[in-house]
Amino acid sequence: MSAPVLNRALVLEEMQRLPDGAGGFTTSWTALGTLWASVVAGSGTERAGEFVTLSTVPYRITVRGAAPGAPSRPRPDQRLRDGDRLYRILAVTEADARAAYLTCFAREEVPS
Repeated sequence: MSAPVLNRALVLEEMQRLPDGAGGFTTSWTALGTLWASVVAGSGTERAGEFVTLSTVPYRITVRGAAPGAPSRPRPDQRLRDGDRLYRILAVTEADARAAYLTCFAREEVPS
């Protein structure tokens, strides 16, 4: 495997649940740090929803390797931010035998 070109700075974010004072909670995203990455789009799909057509595109995002449990290692309950673009992390695996790089399988989210 040749080394990927990590040419995009993405912010790794983690969701925080904060009490709302009425017995419930609100969610907020906290930045954990910046990871340099290679972002490659996959083949898009389209399906009909009840009132709209839904389009999704999977992404493979490659970042430098990090040991399991390290704060710089992405997890499926986190997301990556590129300005206004958000990528929800679905799964993470080692990209090579030496674990020098990680592949994050993600889908782009459209903020509401």
